[in-house]
Amino acid sequence: MSGRYLLDTNIVIALFARDAYVQRHIAEAEEIFIPATVIGELFFGAFNSTQQEKNISRIEEFAHFNAVLSCGLATGKEYGRIKALLKRRGTPIPENDIWIAAVASEHDLTLVSRDQHSNGIDGLRKMSWR
Repeated sequence: MSGRYLLDTNIVIALFARDAYVQRHIAEAEEIFIPATVIGELFFGAFNSTQQEKNISRIEEFAHFNAVLSCGLATGKEYGRIKALLKRRGTPIPENDIWIAAVASEHDLTLVSRDQHSNGIDGLRKMSWR
């Protein structure tokens, strides 16, 4: 299985935990991208951990060796479209998950996540590496 994937926070955490299933999929992927929002969530976890220095270093190294996608005008527009859609449907999801979905949509990437938050977003390609 190859492709262009955007990793959600829970997938990166599984990778850090040496999850063999996630490692295998990443090894087979054509391209892997990380949204800046995920990097922020990882840093939040690191700053709230008992091993801050070790965890911060791990995230910095991970970000250095992977393509981190930031948010711009197009991402903001996609975020607004997705959030309006979810509001009309009455199916809100966490804000960070909307930003992550917007990055995936903007860059035509498949979002890889283990949660169900973004399942109701039209046109978003999603996979679950469990």
